[in-house]
Amino acid sequence: MPLARTDTTPLFGVGATSTLRLVVYLAIGVTLMVADYRGHYLARVRQYAAIAVEPVYRIAAMPADAARNIRQAVADRQALTQENQRLREALLLTQARLNRLGAVAEQNTRLKELLDVQHSLGLGVQLAKLIDIVLDPYRQRITLDAGARQGVVVGQAVLDAYGVMGQISEVLPTTSTAVLITDTSHALPVVIERTGLRTIAYGSGSSDRLDVPNIPVSADVKAGDKLLTSGLGGSFPAGFPVGEIVSVAAEPSGMFAVAVARPAAALERSGDVLLLRPLADPVGPPAMTPEVGPPAPPPEQRVVAPPRTPATAAPPPVEPGMLPGTTPGTTP
Repeated sequence: MPLARTDTTPLFGVGATSTLRLVVYLAIGVTLMVADYRGHYLARVRQYAAIAVEPVYRIAAMPADAARNIRQAVADRQALTQENQRLREALLLTQARLNRLGAVAEQNTRLKELLDVQHSLGLGVQLAKLIDIVLDPYRQRITLDAGARQGVVVGQAVLDAYGVMGQISEVLPTTSTAVLITDTSHALPVVIERTGLRTIAYGSGSSDRLDVPNIPVSADVKAGDKLLTSGLGGSFPAGFPVGEIVSVAAEPSGMFAVAVARPAAALERSGDVLLLRPLADPVGPPAMTPEVGPPAPPPEQRVVAPPRTPATAAPPPVEPGMLPGTTPGTTP
């Protein structure tokens, strides 16, 4: 077992020898400082000492630097995460606003087109909004937000900005249902714009197709011909776009030709529609028209004829040998 040392020799003890030693040390230190200040003799020594001691400083500061870097990294990561979240939310909000503005602009464009159609028709129309649509092969229907309270009646024609969509089939107090022209139960009298040929377009159950059967083989019908309403039947006024011929082919019997047309109306995209108001039919015979004759002269140019007097009978002729006052054939 090692023994603990109890004898220690202090650097500066008590006594004259110790005081002298202290003075000598102080003199040497002052001399070195003055010499270094005047001649910079110890600059290189300090450089080497700093180089030797610098790794010790760095090693001693490593734990504090690491802790500081970790705290800064965590804080920066949190700040970046929060900023990224804010930017993401701002981007989503901006995108939603842009989409909304795009939808509003598109809706304004459609409404402008509908208003242009309304002004060009010269007929009574009513604006309605589409609230539901059914486009299955056996039922092609749309539901509108206008009903009997808004004056909607069964049979009204439904249009969009591009052409005929269908006609009202059912009316409720605040809503109404319209059957589209592509429904399998719908038939529409049409006329080919280029040739004037009248025929009937039937719904096919597909929202992008109309069937036009029973076309005479000798008829001049080709792809690109426009179909317009013919006005027959009274449901649709004449001249409204219905569709465009896509293809024409002969029937297997060879007696008739069958055409396929594409609807002019945007059946799958329209959101606002126009309802044609039925025109009032005249009741009773037509009104009497006033007789038309030559224009009357102005008052100042009118000539008043003098009153006519009754004509007097001429005296009978007097024959020779007759006395005055006697009539012929009498004797005095």
